Amino acid sequence: MDEEIRLLLEQLTNTRQVYKASTVYYQGQLWGHDVVICKSGVGKVNAAVCTQSLIDTFAVEAILFTGVAGAVSATLRIGDIVVSSDCMYHDMDARALGFAVGEIPYATTSVFTADAELVQAAVDAGHRMYPELQVEVGRVLSGDQFIADRAHVAFLREELGGSCTEMEGAAVAHVCVMNAVPFVIVRSMSDQADGSAHTNFAEFTVTAAKHSLGIIEGMLTANNVQNDH
Repeated sequence: MDEEIRLLLEQLTNTRQVYKASTVYYQGQLWGHDVVICKSGVGKVNAAVCTQSLIDTFAVEAILFTGVAGAVSATLRIGDIVVSSDCMYHDMDARALGFAVGEIPYATTSVFTADAELVQAAVDAGHRMYPELQVEVGRVLSGDQFIADRAHVAFLREELGGSCTEMEGAAVAHVCVMNAVPFVIVRSMSDQADGSAHTNFAEFTVTAAKHSLGIIEGMLTANNVQNDH
């Protein structure tokens, strides 16, 4: 969403805009790093198209994807942060063909593992910038559904081992793995995926954007992330 990239764009210098596949990509420098910032839009296809464009057009060497999510882990509260250990689709369902929920038929993998260095950098940044929040490393589940049902949340937690659920992360991760590009997904919890989102989501978007900005700043200004990341 616009709110999620506005604060980053305010920090971007030497900005150049490139328009591709109905998306504006902003090239420039952010805390000493050459970066490209874009707003993917909602859903897996939008996220996948943006990710492939970043790789093909801009030859990015790593992808950091931030945004909001619904908490699935019972220990997470609104405002807490999830850093992806890996990602899966929760709406991939080919059980009629003998596959498990989340398993992509005939694919070599259905679990897309984040880059260990970027995961640690995001965790360190989260602890440093937001010591009052819980930062959990866990599985990000993605699907073209806004989850608002407690029973569904329990399934995502117990059967798929999810920490949070959203609509884009696994698509980003999938494209990155196919292209051998390191990635990490960082999500701020906007709600607890329990039907209360209509009272939380809009008002928390601004706070989540600030969390995203802080973590990206923390990662890019840390010594353990080199300039080529």
